[in-house]
Amino acid sequence: MFYVIVGLVLILFGVAAMFRRAPAPQGVQSGRAAVIGQILGGSLLGVVLIIAGLAALASTSFVLIAADRVGHLKRVYLADDLPAGRIIALPGQKGPQAEILGPGFHFRPLLNVLYDVEERSVVQIPEGYYGQITTLDGAPMPEGMFIAPVISDDKLATMLDAQSFIEQGGIRGPQETVLKPGSYRLNQYLFDVRIDQDTTATIIPTGQVGVVKSNVQQPGLNCKEEMVRVSQAQHDAEALSVPLVPTGCIGLWKDPLLPGAYYLNRHAYDVTLVDTRVQTWEYKGGYTRRFIDLSLDQQGNLNQVERSVNVPKPESAVDIAVLVKVEGWDIPQELRAVAQVSPENAPIVAGSVGGIDQIEHRILTPLIRSIVRNVAGSNIRIPKKDGDKIISYEVRPTRVLDFIENREAIEDTIEEQIKIEARKAGVEIKEVRLGEPSIPPEILLGRQRQQLADQLGEAYKRETEAQKQRIETEQAKATANEQPRLVESQIAVQVAAQKEAERAALGRAERKYLEEIAQGQSAQANVLGQDRVAMLQALEKVLGTLEREPNLVALLGKLVPNTVVTGSGFEGAAAILGDALNKTGAPPAGQ
Repeated sequence: MFYVIVGLVLILFGVAAMFRRAPAPQGVQSGRAAVIGQILGGSLLGVVLIIAGLAALASTSFVLIAADRVGHLKRVYLADDLPAGRIIALPGQKGPQAEILGPGFHFRPLLNVLYDVEERSVVQIPEGYYGQITTLDGAPMPEGMFIAPVISDDKLATMLDAQSFIEQGGIRGPQETVLKPGSYRLNQYLFDVRIDQDTTATIIPTGQVGVVKSNVQQPGLNCKEEMVRVSQAQHDAEALSVPLVPTGCIGLWKDPLLPGAYYLNRHAYDVTLVDTRVQTWEYKGGYTRRFIDLSLDQQGNLNQVERSVNVPKPESAVDIAVLVKVEGWDIPQELRAVAQVSPENAPIVAGSVGGIDQIEHRILTPLIRSIVRNVAGSNIRIPKKDGDKIISYEVRPTRVLDFIENREAIEDTIEEQIKIEARKAGVEIKEVRLGEPSIPPEILLGRQRQQLADQLGEAYKRETEAQKQRIETEQAKATANEQPRLVESQIAVQVAAQKEAERAALGRAERKYLEEIAQGQSAQANVLGQDRVAMLQALEKVLGTLEREPNLVALLGKLVPNTVVTGSGFEGAAAILGDALNKTGAPPAGQ
């Protein structure tokens, strides 16, 4: 307003200066030149003042809005008052205007006089968040509603214009419609946008689904509620069942949200995450385990020592081990259950129980504990097999040692019963596996002593076998060391046998020869007589000896004289012998 007054004053003074004439000085003759000078001087001053006034007025008629700002207007003068109960003014009304000014230069006569211009920042919605809208003006909230219905995407841009929102019946108060990530030029006199940790996007991770409980209903839908049971137990009256509604209706939606990001107004929707991946729940620890250790001293006496170990519950375990009573004994039994909730059952499970933690503590844990205790305290079915083929089953009371000897049968019995009951709760049990049971050591003591005795006997047998093997090894080693002598002895035996055979053959030949000689001599004796035959044999032996030893001939020559013997028979032979000796080496007589 100050600039308006200054501008008007300047314009008035300028106009006055243009038409004001100064009085002519006394004694000075006025002339045409003086009049023209006066007029020009007054006009120039008036023009300057008028221009200055107009500039002052013009400064109140434009505004420059920055690129990241929004101009908000409040009408002050020359307009009608706002209707009662209204906050946002339409054109021609005083108060916060529905109109906003975008970035750039805006000129309007007396803009800064008739309006207060306020610049505000553009509304920025970061990634991963949504903007919660509350409108400060509009039509009253209908009876029974706590939040204004969602505005469809095709009409959102129009409804975010303040004048259109007011004129087309936009509802005052919290809006189901949210602003997704981005930049928005909004009239912040009308739209209050909140962004904080409660306005984060709803993220459905992979392997999970979102079960939606809606507090609002979209117009035009047939929202009939239907009682639905879990899919695996549709015809079981004891199975879980909850009332479900179609998507967009008030209540628990039948179809869950699949993995992804959703910008859902938390004032209108509650989303419960249900994990549909295979889950492993372990029941371990939380008990004291006792042992009886057996040992042998140097004298072979059996000693036993009792000890105990505290087994804590691991952080990863859902709960402690299941305590079962079998044949009067308390046995902590660890186990692992593998389970899964299917997406189609997620709304039923969430509606009747809650999230995955509630499934663990309110469904699975009580169910497992009850069934494991029932099986341990009642009967089990033990298969009888012919090879790998099961031919029959034996049903009998459960024994303590069955948790060791017939673990598979107990697992099958527990798993079969748990599957049936879990399906009623919308949980599919994949498998149940028993861990190591804490059997009282008194029950195992007799078996341990027997095993120890068997192991000692087996050790003795192995030692005996090892000793026998060692002896055989030493014998083989000694035999290897004596092998040259053995070979030599074997060759000597073979040579002796050969010689023996040779001598036997020579003896047989000699005997044959002698027999032939004897027969010849006998025949000769029959002809010559016995004495002559003997003489010939002696002569043959002498000749044979002389043949082998020629040096004896000279010696015999000296001993036998040169005698001529006449006669026949033996005498003639002697004479021939003597003559032969003389010729051989004896010197002539007389030399």
